[in-house]
Amino acid sequence: MAANPKAKNYWLLRNGSVVCSLEMAGTLVKRSVGLLGKKSYSGAMLLPHTRAVHTLGMQMAIDVAFLDRDMVVVDITSMRPWRIGLPRRKGRYVLEAEAGAFERWQLGRGDSLEVRESS
Repeated sequence: MAANPKAKNYWLLRNGSVVCSLEMAGTLVKRSVGLLGKKSYSGAMLLPHTRAVHTLGMQMAIDVAFLDRDMVVVDITSMRPWRIGLPRRKGRYVLEAEAGAFERWQLGRGDSLEVRESS
């Protein structure tokens, strides 16, 4: 299958350094699906306008970071498949990645993140 020529590629940065490649779930449909259907995932997916997630139907465990409107990590959790997460009051974005990724990336509460389009 050919790559979508209109799709944009992004990087997730912390303190100006690249943390990982990033996929943006910019539509309601993409936010609803998230990482559903993936058996593994090497980067992260950002879900704007999202305060809670679920793993119903997922084939893998995921790491979930809740970000405030300034893209600061306010909470982190891991979720096994078939779980429903609670919303985070200050959450405005959710960052999803394969379980274990946040530990490898040393992502933690209070980290200030930014998104940059790759060139």
